[in-house]
Amino acid sequence: MSDEKKKQPKANLSWDGKTVEVEMLEGTEGERAFNFSRLKAETGCYAFDPAMMNTCVCRSAITYVDGEQGILRHRGYAIEDLVEHCSFIEVAYLLIHGALPTTTQRQRFSRLLNIHSMLHEDMRSFFGNYPEGAHPMAVLSAMVVSLSSFYPELRLDSDKEEIDITVTRLLSKLRTIAAFSYKKSIGEPFVYPSHRHSYCENFLNMMFCSPVSLYKADDYDVAVMNKLLILHADHEQNASTTAVRMVGSTGANLYACISAGICALWGPLHGGANQAVVEMLEKIQRDGLTPDQVVAKAKDKNDPFRLMGFGHRIYKSYDPRAKIAKQLCQAMLKKKRLNDPLLDIAQGLEERALNDVYFQERNLYPNVDFYTGLIYRAMGFPKETFTVLFALGRLPGWIAHWQEMHNDPEQKIMRPRQIYTGPGKTEYVPIEARD
Repeated sequence: MSDEKKKQPKANLSWDGKTVEVEMLEGTEGERAFNFSRLKAETGCYAFDPAMMNTCVCRSAITYVDGEQGILRHRGYAIEDLVEHCSFIEVAYLLIHGALPTTTQRQRFSRLLNIHSMLHEDMRSFFGNYPEGAHPMAVLSAMVVSLSSFYPELRLDSDKEEIDITVTRLLSKLRTIAAFSYKKSIGEPFVYPSHRHSYCENFLNMMFCSPVSLYKADDYDVAVMNKLLILHADHEQNASTTAVRMVGSTGANLYACISAGICALWGPLHGGANQAVVEMLEKIQRDGLTPDQVVAKAKDKNDPFRLMGFGHRIYKSYDPRAKIAKQLCQAMLKKKRLNDPLLDIAQGLEERALNDVYFQERNLYPNVDFYTGLIYRAMGFPKETFTVLFALGRLPGWIAHWQEMHNDPEQKIMRPRQIYTGPGKTEYVPIEARD
C-alpha cells in the first residue's frame, strides 16, 4: 500500500457492537465523501439515500460545482470566463478533450463540424412520419437513436481521429435535427447547413431562413446563442447526465445514451423548466396577478401552484448561470428595443421573493431556467423548442461524461438496490380458489 493511500483519513461505522473502518475520499477542491463501495460486503447493509441526494456515483475531472458559494467551473475554468471569452465549440472541445483548443485544433474541429453537419438523405423521410404538433424533444430523441442505424458506433478502443469524427458528427447533426424538427412543425421546407456559417450562425440560419425570408443572423444574436449554449454545456451529475452514464454502463452505444439523456432532460423539473417558466409568466400576465399574490400562492401548501425557475438541488446561493442569463436578457431586450412584459413580471417576482423570509430560509434563488426562456423568446424561438436548445448546449457534457465513464476502471454496470416493503412470502392460490 502506498504512503499516500495510508494517509487517507478514515471514519468508523459502529452498530450492534461492531465497528468497520470506512475510507474517506477527498476531491481537488476539498469536498469529502465516505467510500461505501464495500459497505454491503463488510457490513451486510446497504446505504439508503432516496434520489441519491447524498451519493457520489463517480470521480470526475470534468465539472466542479460549489452550491454554497455559487461556483461553476469546467476543467478548472470559471463559467464567467468561458462565457465572456470563448465560443461554444471551444467549450465543447474543452469538455471533451480536457483542454481549450489551440488555433490549429479549433480550425480542425470546426472543419469536422462542417463536414459532418448534413443528415443522410434517407433520414429526411423520418420527419414526415411524425404527426403535426409532435413535441420537438420526442422527435429529437428518436432521431438521435436512429443515427446509430446510419453511422458506425464508437468503439471503446477507437483512436483520436475516430473519436473526433463521431463526436463532431453528433454535435453537428443534433443541431441539424433540431432545426429540421422545427421546420417540420411549422410546415416549412428544410434549410440545409452551409460551410459559409459558423456553428451557431448555421443553426440560426437553418431555424429562421426560408424561401420568402432574407433572414441573416446578426453578430449579436450569434454571440448570445454561443453564450446560452455555454451556460448549459455541463453541470456535473444531474438527472440527464446520470441517465447517460447509467445507460452507458450497460455497454449501449453513444447514440442510445444521448437519446436517454434527451428524454431525461425533457422533464419539467429538469431541462423542461425553461418552457415551464415562460408558460407560468404568461399565465400570471393573463390572470393579472401581482408579485405579492404569486409569492403567496407559492407559499400556500394547499395551492398546487409552483414557482418555476426558483430553487436548485445543488445551489444554496444565486445560480452563477442565472446571473449571466439575467444580464444577457436585459441587454438583449435593450439592444433590440423590445418591451417584453414577461421580463417585468419576472424581475418583479425575483425582487419580491428574494426579500421574503420564506425564500431566504429555504435558499430559493432564481436558477438558470428563470431567464433563459425569455432570451430565446426575444430571439424568436417558440417555447416548445426551448428544451431542445438546452439539449444542444448539454450535448458536449454528456459526451465527455460518456467517455470518462468508459475510461474509469472503477465503473461497472449501475445497479442500485432497494429496501423491499411489499408482502412477505405468500402461498400460491389456484385461480379456481380465488373466486
